[in-house]
Amino acid sequence: MIVITAPTGNIGSHLLSRLLRSAPAEEGLRVVVRDPARLPDEVRERVEVITGSHGDPEVVDRAFAGADAVFWLVPPDSSLTPEAAYSGFTRPAAQALAAHGVGHVVGVSALGRGTPVADRAGLVTASLAMDDLIASTGVAHRALACPSFFENLLEEADSIREDGVFTDLVDANRKAPMVAVGDIAAAAAALLLDRSWTGAGSVPVLGPRDLSPADLARIMTEQLGRPVRYERQSYDDLYAALVGHGLDAAFVQGIVDMKRAKDDGLDAGVPRTDESSSPTTFEQWCVQVLKPAVLT
Repeated sequence: MIVITAPTGNIGSHLLSRLLRSAPAEEGLRVVVRDPARLPDEVRERVEVITGSHGDPEVVDRAFAGADAVFWLVPPDSSLTPEAAYSGFTRPAAQALAAHGVGHVVGVSALGRGTPVADRAGLVTASLAMDDLIASTGVAHRALACPSFFENLLEEADSIREDGVFTDLVDANRKAPMVAVGDIAAAAAALLLDRSWTGAGSVPVLGPRDLSPADLARIMTEQLGRPVRYERQSYDDLYAALVGHGLDAAFVQGIVDMKRAKDDGLDAGVPRTDESSSPTTFEQWCVQVLKPAVLT
C-alpha cells in the first residue's frame, strides 16, 4: 500500500497518474485529499480515498494504517510561520509513521543541505528541518532535494503574455539548476515502487542543466516567438507586495530569505551527475506547458 498526499497538486497529480499506469496490480494506492471531487472520476474508482488534511492527526492515523510507503508533500501555508508550515504540519504524521510502522517515506524537499547558507535560507531551512523530523522516526526516508521548478513561471503567465516580462530576485546571470515537476514525480515513483533502500538520505533532482534568468528569457523568446525579458525585483519590493496580499509576515520573510540564499549559491551544493540530472529540458517544457498558458 502506497499513500499519496497532495494528490491533486502539481507533483502529486503527476505521481498519481504515473503510479496508476505503472504500479503492479498488487500495489494498493491510497490518497489523502481535502476535496475528493477534485480527483477525476476514473481516478476515484481506482484508489482508496481518505478525506481530510494530512496535517490532521486523525486523518494521518487512518491513512497510514497498513501502509508500506508514503509520499509526503507539505503544501506551504502562507498564513503560518515557516516552522509551523513545515515541521508543525508534519508532526502528527511523524507520530503516525512510527505508530503504524510505515517502512518507507519519500518526501519533497529542497537543495541546500550542507551549504554555508543552509541555516539562513528561510523556507528551505524549514523544509530541511522537516526532513530531519521525519528521519527521526526511524523510517527509511528519501528527501527529493529539488531546485526551483519550471512551473513557478506559470504564476507569471499573464505578465509574460501582456508585458513580455518575468521577475525574480537573483542576478540575471546566476546559473542554477531548475526542474520540471514531472521529473520530480518520476523520481518519487521509482523510489516508492522499489523500496529496497534503507536509512535516511536525499536524492537530488536537478533537471538537465543549469540555467540563469537570462537563459530563461532567451529560450522563452525563442519558443514563444515573442520578446521576453527578465526584470530583477528588490527584496524590499517583494516583501511589501506579499505582506500587502495578506501573507503572514514571518512566512514572507522566509520567502525573501530563501531567495537571498539562492542568490548566494544555495542550490550549488550538489555536483551534477547523470544520476542527479533529469530529462525534461526547459525548451520542451516551454512548448508543452508554458506556450499554451501564455498564448491561449
